[in-house]
Amino acid sequence: MHPEMETLRCAIVRGGTSKGIFIMKNELPADPTLRDKAILAIYGSPDLRQIDGLGGADTLTSKLAIIGPATKEGADVDYTFGQVSITDPFVDYGGNCGNMSSAVGPFAIDMGLVEPVEPVTTVRIHMTNTGRILTAQVPVKGGKAAVEGDFAIDGVPGTGARITLDWSDVVGGITGRLLPTGSPKDVIQAGGKAYTVSVVDAGNVVVFIRAEELGLTGTETPAQIDGDAALMDRIEEIRGKVCQKIGLVERWEDAKQVTPYQPFFAMVSPPAAHTCFNGVRVEADQVDVVSRLTFMLKMHKAYPVTGTVATGAVARVKGSVVWDLLSEKAREEEVLRIGHPSGIIPIEALADSGEEDTQIKKLGVYRTARMIMEGQVYVRKAVFQG
Repeated sequence: MHPEMETLRCAIVRGGTSKGIFIMKNELPADPTLRDKAILAIYGSPDLRQIDGLGGADTLTSKLAIIGPATKEGADVDYTFGQVSITDPFVDYGGNCGNMSSAVGPFAIDMGLVEPVEPVTTVRIHMTNTGRILTAQVPVKGGKAAVEGDFAIDGVPGTGARITLDWSDVVGGITGRLLPTGSPKDVIQAGGKAYTVSVVDAGNVVVFIRAEELGLTGTETPAQIDGDAALMDRIEEIRGKVCQKIGLVERWEDAKQVTPYQPFFAMVSPPAAHTCFNGVRVEADQVDVVSRLTFMLKMHKAYPVTGTVATGAVARVKGSVVWDLLSEKAREEEVLRIGHPSGIIPIEALADSGEEDTQIKKLGVYRTARMIMEGQVYVRKAVFQG
């Protein structure tokens, strides 16, 4: 026992193209304020380097999963996602992270929360942020979640065991409906110009816009997007006004502080041959749509799973920004192939697409995940004293 520090059990886990800390709910204080103080201390936030904690100084590695026994009928485990700010003393619980979600099933099996069944165990995950259930099919070997496999995802070196996630239950999880504005397209005024967007709630709320409306080709790198301050300001204004329109904030200017994590903002374009920032070559015939997505005022270096889910859903909405970009063949295919800054991510997107309504039947995504470290993290006792 250290006289000045407490120890908390936790694990560092990779889920898809994200990495974060998994911690059992009973390890944290019950009081929300003290809980978040402890979480910030674990990560070393706020600090751009997160030098005094386990955070990786990147939005893709400053992610949190709080795990506990299921509190909802029909679920096997509870999962609360938190995006831990690097720059502010703030943990955003307003949305989901699909990449981190892919590691919840394996973690629950390895921690004994779910009984393993070989060769595949079904784990029903109650996402407490939205109240919806995500179903994961997790390969199992020797009573533990399998790690080795031949499935590869762009943005992660090597291969692993394929985890299948069905997101069909998450439609409308934030706002109550697939199209929060009630329309497949809306016009947003920003900076004296009119922009056509589609807003979809599936996995997370995402704002879709054609890249060309922002003067982009759609194949830009993260550095090119992040380095354009005027562009990022315009994106945030459009995003803020969407937040205001769907009731997330009263003043659009407050979106940056009140709801920085979501809505995501996706800039989409037709298929085009290009080289990704990591050297991966993508040919036009390998993708159905190209997208560049920002969240937390940064461009995602790959593509978030919840963004993938939303892209799959909006692609099945007739008259949406993404629907209009797709070829007739892509509109009819079961799998939508999305080009992103690190390569390609596919999604099974099945729906009954009517003129007046879209009924989502399946939103299936494949990921890999693995435990990296399990142990104790030291937190100063003063943090728990209010």
